[in-house]
Amino acid sequence: MTASVAVDRRPASTPPERPRRRHVPHKGAIVAFTAPFIILFLLFYLIPIGYAVWQSMLVVEREGTFGEAREVFGGFAQYALVFQNTTFWSSVGRVALFGIVQVPVMLGLALLFALLLDSPLIKGRRFFRLAFFVPYAVPGVIAAIMWGFLYSPNLSPFSGVTSRVDFLSADFVLWSIANVVTWVFVGYNMLIIYSTLLAIPTDIYEAARLDGAGQARIAWSIKIPLIRPALVLTGVLSIIGTLQLLAEPQTFRSFSSAVTSTYTPNMMIYATSAVPNVSLAAAFSVVLALATFVLSFTFLRLSRRGNQS
Repeated sequence: MTASVAVDRRPASTPPERPRRRHVPHKGAIVAFTAPFIILFLLFYLIPIGYAVWQSMLVVEREGTFGEAREVFGGFAQYALVFQNTTFWSSVGRVALFGIVQVPVMLGLALLFALLLDSPLIKGRRFFRLAFFVPYAVPGVIAAIMWGFLYSPNLSPFSGVTSRVDFLSADFVLWSIANVVTWVFVGYNMLIIYSTLLAIPTDIYEAARLDGAGQARIAWSIKIPLIRPALVLTGVLSIIGTLQLLAEPQTFRSFSSAVTSTYTPNMMIYATSAVPNVSLAAAFSVVLALATFVLSFTFLRLSRRGNQS
């Protein structure tokens, strides 16, 4: 009697099956919808940044005193001039002081107005929402001209105040500009915060009321923590806008001799490019952009740590 033995003829080790490629449907539609954004992003963001960086690496050379000027690669020579320029860093310090005071005041008012509009105790929400937002519809230059006339002792209808306090003097003009920026952008930031408040489910408020919480307690313990992302967003936008300050101080030069052509970093960049010294202006721009990125990123990291704690 013979026993039959089954022989396993399979190879000792079978190679693993290759993962099948996932078929992505409608590739042409995806390309068609994303192409406009990609093209505009390249044309108006990446390429200008690259050109500014390249321009900041150039220096102007002449053969003799009256020789023809030509641009040659100079490495980081322009950046060395930037870090040696005390006027530029004074303007950076000025807008930094501006932001430390103006941004918290503006965002505090925007938060207060948004909470008031979201409160059931306030009547006429549509009117106040429009009234708070209307200043943002006024262009910055027009707002600066309007407030400049209000600040001028000889033109202001409030001459009793402006004759005693010179709002256009070197001691007050920075805060006069801060008032204009706050007046314009409070409504814009309020609308972002108010939109976030409207997205909060009302069930949370009802549960808080059943627990005996009043409107102030609900605002402090529920609304403000839930709209923290909106506050972070408005904070980042305000930091970027502060370092880009240009229209308001440029307009105030017509009213106050305390505002010079180098009062803010952007004004100095504009004045430097008009000399013309485009390469140095490009170096100023790159350094200012890096400073804006560092400040915004630091603010985001600190906000994230606050959320985790």
